[in-house]
Parts: sequence; structure tokens; C-alpha cells
Amino acid sequence: MTTSRSPGQLLTALRAAPPLVQCITNYVAMNIAANVVLAAGASPAMVHAEEEAGEFAAIASALTINIGTLSPSWVSGMKLAAKAAARAGKPWVLDPVAHYATGFRRESVAALLDLNPAIIRGNASEIIALAGSESRGQGVDSRDPVEQAEGAARSIAAQYGAVVAVTGPVDFVTDGTRAVRISGGSPLMPQITALGCSLTCLTGAFAAVAPDETFDATVAAVAMFAVAGEQAAQEAKGPGSFSWRFLDALAALDGPALDAAARISQA
Repeated sequence: MTTSRSPGQLLTALRAAPPLVQCITNYVAMNIAANVVLAAGASPAMVHAEEEAGEFAAIASALTINIGTLSPSWVSGMKLAAKAAARAGKPWVLDPVAHYATGFRRESVAALLDLNPAIIRGNASEIIALAGSESRGQGVDSRDPVEQAEGAARSIAAQYGAVVAVTGPVDFVTDGTRAVRISGGSPLMPQITALGCSLTCLTGAFAAVAPDETFDATVAAVAMFAVAGEQAAQEAKGPGSFSWRFLDALAALDGPALDAAARISQA
């Protein structure tokens, strides 16, 4: 794989100058997402109110937006933050959680897509539906395999000029031209609520230290998640013990260890 900087090099850069990441995420995800970002070495800020979201986005190094628990005021804050991030030249990440489920969600994600996210991260069903095809998604859960979403991901990347990450048992990342698959993780990961949402926030942290290398940043975040998940599962007895072991594994990883353990292949 040819990249500007390896996942380990980007992790080293992140730890050397911890970025401030604005995470507009859902109620379920706030705690685990903040802890994941902290374990990686960055600084999370869960700022979503419309009265301050836009102002804060100009201060933060990157922005992430997750539509898991929506309300009109939250959507307003999301739009203001995305616009402010764009004006300030800051990358932002969109997580279109179950965007196909209701009209309100479809309208909200369409408006956010028009604000040019640098990165889009979702499960296979979300990405398939985002490309206009029929998915088998049920609520926030994916019912489609990642490999069936690869074409949709390439199409979305080309349409919006964004990096697209499809996460699952084997993750897929593309910018419409380049594409990789990332192996690792654990079957226990889907049993931890909002773990995927926390990956969106971690992706924002890596994008903050590589705003002009968003493909590499996304690969680094997904690879770190996969490696930590695989390591945490080695001694976990179930989802409860996996959860805290996963945070420990994230915190214990350093740049060389991440590069040595990451399993990334051309797609």
C-alpha cells in the first residue's frame, strides 16, 4: 500500500500534538466515544447546541457529526458546525446513522451531504442506501455484508469527493480511486453499543492531524480500531470485559506496534 504516512506515523503525530475534536454524536455514544478519543491520545469535546456549535467548530481541529439521536435543534447545530468547519478549513466526518429509517433522517443527511464532508463512515447497509440502492438495514443495525457495499462506497466517494469507510468484519476504505481492506477486530465489537459511533470520532481525531491526507487518516483510524479490537478479544470473556480491555488496548498501542499489527491490503 502506498500512502503518505503510515497509520503508526499518524498515531505518533496525534500523540505528539493532541488535537481538539468536536464530536456531535448521539446520547448513547457520548461516553464511549469520548473515552475512545481520549485513549487514542486526542481531546474530545461533545459540543452540539446550536447556540455554540458553529463557534466551537472554528476552534476545534476537526468535527464529527453523527445523526443517531436527532432533533430539530441538533440538526441546526450540525449544519452550523459543518459550515463553520468548512469556512475554517477544518475536516469534518459524517456518520449517517440509520439515515434511511425516516423522512426526517433522510432530509437531515441530505442537507449535511450538501455541506461537503471530508469523510463518510457507516456500516454496509447505511452506505448502500446512501448510494440510492435498497439495503437490508434494520434500524441502526447492518444486514448487508461489507463486500456488497464496496461499489456503493466508490460511487459515493466519486460523487461527493469524500473518503468513504464501510466498517464490518473486514473494513473497506476508498476515496474513489484508492481502496483498501482492513482485517482485524472481533465478533464482540457489535455487542458493544455505539462502538461504531466512537470510530467516527476517532476518525475525526486522525483527520485533525492529517487534514490533507484524509484517506490515510481514515485508514489509520480504522486500522487502530481493528488492531485494538483483536487484541482486546484475546482475553475477554464477553462484551463487558471486552469493553474495558478495548480502551486499554487503544491506549497501549504506539506507532510502531500499530504498523506491525495492522493488516491492510489493496482492494
